[in-house]
Amino acid sequence: MTKTILFIHQSAELYGSDKTLLYLTKEINFLEDFEVVVVLPNNGPLKKELEQYGVKVITSPVIKISRSMFTPKNLLLLPLTIFTAIKTLEKKLDGLKVDIVHSNTLAVLLGAFYAKKNRIRHIWHVHEIIKKPKVIYKAFPILLNLFSQMVVYNSCETMKFWNVHRPGLTKKSLVILNGLDRLTPPASSGEIERIKKTLFGFDEDNVVIGLIGRINHWKGQELLLEAFNLLKENFVNLKLVFIGSASEGKEYLVTQLQNKIEEYGLKDDCKIVPFQKDIWPIWDSLDIAVVPSTEPEPFGLVAVEAMLSKKPVVAAGHGGLLEIVEDGRTGYFFEPNNIQDLAVKLTNLIANKERTLSFGENGFKIASDDFSSKRYVEKFTELYTS
Repeated sequence: MTKTILFIHQSAELYGSDKTLLYLTKEINFLEDFEVVVVLPNNGPLKKELEQYGVKVITSPVIKISRSMFTPKNLLLLPLTIFTAIKTLEKKLDGLKVDIVHSNTLAVLLGAFYAKKNRIRHIWHVHEIIKKPKVIYKAFPILLNLFSQMVVYNSCETMKFWNVHRPGLTKKSLVILNGLDRLTPPASSGEIERIKKTLFGFDEDNVVIGLIGRINHWKGQELLLEAFNLLKENFVNLKLVFIGSASEGKEYLVTQLQNKIEEYGLKDDCKIVPFQKDIWPIWDSLDIAVVPSTEPEPFGLVAVEAMLSKKPVVAAGHGGLLEIVEDGRTGYFFEPNNIQDLAVKLTNLIANKERTLSFGENGFKIASDDFSSKRYVEKFTELYTS
């Protein structure tokens, strides 16, 4: 008997948790035992990708968590907001019988309340580590316990963070590490040369360090820039590229980063390139990947992407990255927020091309074996049918 799974997600972009939803739903949708429906708050690149794979997508309010929700006025209006969102979703589902609700990220509340009202099994898929504001940190373990039959965490570090003060959650908790496959072949040398020259503005023989991800206050763009500024004194052929954009309303972060680049006199050595949909040729055009997050990454999907492109990864030694990168084998860990240590670890790779290539090969094998989309989908298929 076919089961209908209703996925509810916070955005229609194509960053970390958006990509994991895409990888999961497109594969689940191909299986005869399941019918997939995805709810997104708006149109965007994720919606287009899902529909390209034949996944049914509904746009509807998802009750997204934000700081503004916790004002006295919005808290008073919350019951009405929940009621209206549920009614809107039910109308758009048009009588469709849902067997499982899968809330993809803590940021959406609609799935929890919709499932509770209709007595449907609810799986809450947690992709976040949130330390502030404290009201969220304290409230979510309670909500997870009250409104879900199963809580899936994207790493052991994420589970440890949320379960530490509520041991009862452990009984309904499960870790499923994110998975993805690279289906596109490596970029040709001609394509890499074109990207380096036209997109980055660099020469073909430059050594390029790259950070791919949304530009925000904790992804570590400024930290990496500080380390890069130290390295340029010894490596004149070294270049740095940031690939990504800021979220709506936070475009000033890009301006701040650009101003910092100009302040250091690095306009010719460091570039900011907006979000790129076709990311694999970009990875192929880099030499070293850096994930310098100043706060713990719940998982760190970009590290897996880098490894699937045979790039060594220099990563902050905390959070879910500890479960992906193997220190001294696929890359290096540096002490979080330590500019000097980051510079030292990057130097170890820049000065040794053989080590860079070896780490890249090791990373590709580990990513292919341990973080495959097949393994990821199988784990969730088992969960849905249990």
